Amino acid sequence: DLLGLVALGELLAFERMAGDARLAPDLRRRAALGEMAAAEIANYRRIADRITVLRVAPQEAMAPYVAALQAYHDSTEPRDWAEAVTKAYVGDAITDDFIRQIAAALDEADRQLVLDVLHDSRYAEFAAAEIRIAIDADPRVAHRLSMWARRLVGEALSQANRVAAADRGALTTLTAQRERVDVEALFRQLTAAHTERMAAAGLNN
Repeated sequence: DLLGLVALGELLAFERMAGDARLAPDLRRRAALGEMAAAEIANYRRIADRITVLRVAPQEAMAPYVAALQAYHDSTEPRDWAEAVTKAYVGDAITDDFIRQIAAALDEADRQLVLDVLHDSRYAEFAAAEIRIAIDADPRVAHRLSMWARRLVGEALSQANRVAAADRGALTTLTAQRERVDVEALFRQLTAAHTERMAAAGLNN
C-alpha cells in the first residue's frame, strides 16, 4: 500500500510539473522543470515495477489514494511561476518527510527504493533559489508566497486525513511497527523541518 501511495504521488507530480513548466518565464527554467518531471516519471516506473514483482497491479495499489491526492492538486493549482516553484518546494518536501518516516518500517530493499525516489535535493535547491529571486525582484511577493505555502500545507494535512480513511490498514500497521512511535513527536519534526525550509527560501512561517 505504501508503494502504491508513493507511485501515485510520483505519477501526479510528473503530470503537475509537466503542466507547470508552461508558467516558466524562460526556456532555461522551462527545461529545468521539464527535467524534474522526467525524474518523477522515471521514479514512478521504478516503484510500479516493484509493485508488479509483488504480484499486484500498480493501478490497484494506487486506486485507494487517487481521490485524496487528486483533490490536493486540484485545489492547489498555481497561478504563476512563483507559486509553481513554491508548491514544488514546500508541498513535495513535507510529503517526502512523512513518507521517509513511514518507510523506516519497511524491509531494507523496499526502504532503500522509497528513499531513492524521494525528491532530489538539487531540485529543492533550484525551487528555493527561484523563490528568493522572485522576492528579490519584488519584496511584496514574500507575503503572498508565505500565505500560499500555508495553504499548501493546510491542504496537504486535510487530504492526509482522506488518505488515512482510504488506507486498507497497511500504512497504519507500518507506523505501529516502528519502535516507540510518537505521533506528536513526528508532527513536531515535520513542522520544524517545514519551518526551516520556509526560512531558507525567505518565506515567513
